[in-house]
Amino acid sequence: MGFLAWYLGMLDSRPIITKSISSALIYAAADITTQTITMESYSTWDTIRTLRMAGYGMIILGPAQHMWFNFVARVLPKRDVITTFKKLLMGQLVYGPAITASFFSFNAALQGESGSEIAARLKRDLLPTLLNGLLYWPICDFFTYKIVPVHLQPLMNSSFSYLWTIYLTYMASLNKAVLDH
Repeated sequence: MGFLAWYLGMLDSRPIITKSISSALIYAAADITTQTITMESYSTWDTIRTLRMAGYGMIILGPAQHMWFNFVARVLPKRDVITTFKKLLMGQLVYGPAITASFFSFNAALQGESGSEIAARLKRDLLPTLLNGLLYWPICDFFTYKIVPVHLQPLMNSSFSYLWTIYLTYMASLNKAVLDH
């Protein structure tokens, strides 16, 4: 069992830092994948961007996932189909928009965008991203809430996030939004 036993032990003894490091590694891997796919032959590796993505996973997403999945399990402890759909709906209406807005805001702020530029980016990107997420996250969330034990749900969510983050890092790398005057 080696690594798996060690990882599960770390989830028990240090859940938030373990989930934070897992999220950071997955977000960094997703950004590396995105840059590899989209990089022009004359481009150079954007290490700062990868560190930003890892930082987001470490500082925001890991702790947020820990809190969210424990909260949802406490409020809706059953795993039947109706309860699973309730969890899924809560995630789509509360967690998804909050975590996506924080992702765009965190990355834009670390790129030096002003408050009004961040607001313009959110106005341009948030709703289309959330709508596109409706094609992906409900399936992932149903599987996660219905089958995966609560202590492993953040890891499963981060694993699903790998593919989603390739899309998100692409969206976050778009040029600044034009400000309406």
